[in-house]
Amino acid sequence: MATPTERLAELGLVLPVVPTPAAAYRPYAVEGDRVLTAGQLPVRSGALEVTGRLGAELTTAQGAAEARIAGLNLLAVGAAALGSLDAVRVVKLTVFVASTPEFQEHHLVANGASELLGEVLGEAGVHARSAVGVAALPLGAPVEVEAVLARVRSSTPAVSG
Repeated sequence: MATPTERLAELGLVLPVVPTPAAAYRPYAVEGDRVLTAGQLPVRSGALEVTGRLGAELTTAQGAAEARIAGLNLLAVGAAALGSLDAVRVVKLTVFVASTPEFQEHHLVANGASELLGEVLGEAGVHARSAVGVAALPLGAPVEVEAVLARVRSSTPAVSG
């Protein structure tokens, strides 16, 4: 069975550099065996390529594509926090969607990130999730993704010596 690192390569994806925080915070915090990530925007090469709200300037499909990019940034943060992409397990995902009051497809936008996590991490990418509509996000981003992560537990028994 392929590792997450191998699956990422098979998908033709490369983990980006962990985005630099835009304000006074860190990309992640470690608490016990959990990693809490800061919100990740769909930043590519240090900048947002797409801005706007779902239901106004952007379609559901465009929002899902941006959530996928934010999810890739989230994987980069997880790999940095846990030392390897292969160690990342997603426990809970929260996806914030900048949208008009009438927009009702937040869950479909969030699928962009959720599906990427499953494609790359396999069972370790299956998670609980919330998708929330908001009036606006930092820098005009259409989506922001944050997560609670944990280290993948080894199925190999520890060898004592």
